[in-house]
Amino acid sequence: MELNPKTYEPNIELTEFVKRYWTLDGEKENIPLKNTIVPDGTMKLIFHYGDTYKHHSQNGEITILPKCFLIGQLTKPYVIEPTGITGSFVVQFKPNGFLPFTSIPIKEMENTAVPLDILFGENGIKLGNQILNANATSERIQIIETFLLKELADKKTIDNIVKSTVETIFNTNGQFSVNEFSKSNNINRRQLARKFSSAIGLSPKQLAKTIRIQTTLKVLLNEEITSLTDLAYENEYFDQAHFIKEFKEFTGLTPKEFFGDDLKMSLIFDKK
Repeated sequence: MELNPKTYEPNIELTEFVKRYWTLDGEKENIPLKNTIVPDGTMKLIFHYGDTYKHHSQNGEITILPKCFLIGQLTKPYVIEPTGITGSFVVQFKPNGFLPFTSIPIKEMENTAVPLDILFGENGIKLGNQILNANATSERIQIIETFLLKELADKKTIDNIVKSTVETIFNTNGQFSVNEFSKSNNINRRQLARKFSSAIGLSPKQLAKTIRIQTTLKVLLNEEITSLTDLAYENEYFDQAHFIKEFKEFTGLTPKEFFGDDLKMSLIFDKK
């Protein structure tokens, strides 16, 4: 049995920052033993009101994740395993959406689970307890939105050139040229990369690669594919070797290995 998350739209005042909220509930036997989270260019606040999850690092180390934490930008597959009953509430930010809420450099949180007390101090601990003890998703959304709107007060809004770059990358499914964008928007390429990395934790090229692999994965999951070579060229990879290399970089598997069941939940973060 494959579990699908329930998704919810944010308050209009937060749509510039929050992509969506979602919940996932289920018994351990209904969830794959290990679930590979594939990078999708977004950061997420995760609240486990059910049991905790384990994280399996690439060097074989196993750690228990906190009940409440932020997962930073991923640049490689992130393998997790449920320890019992799953009950999760997730705040998925837009690629450039978490910047106003943190004083910690975005880059420092890459591939890392950051506990809420590190992010927000005592307010983070209070927020986590409130959400874990809430009785319904609607209540959790109200709690997090009150918190985020309060944090936004007196904060500057997102840099427009960064916002425009992100939109272009998503609208082109990752088929993006930094040089062309820099020229057409009359901005220095290095200046763009510096602003972008500061706001998002990834370079424009890294985010474009991430969105391109997400687009490819959705095709693999939702359509009948007869040729991986055709799929590689349709998504503008140089050749099949380039496609396989990037696919493995983000998923930990080759495209052929992907057709097993292990990754069926890996796109719960970005199915639409």
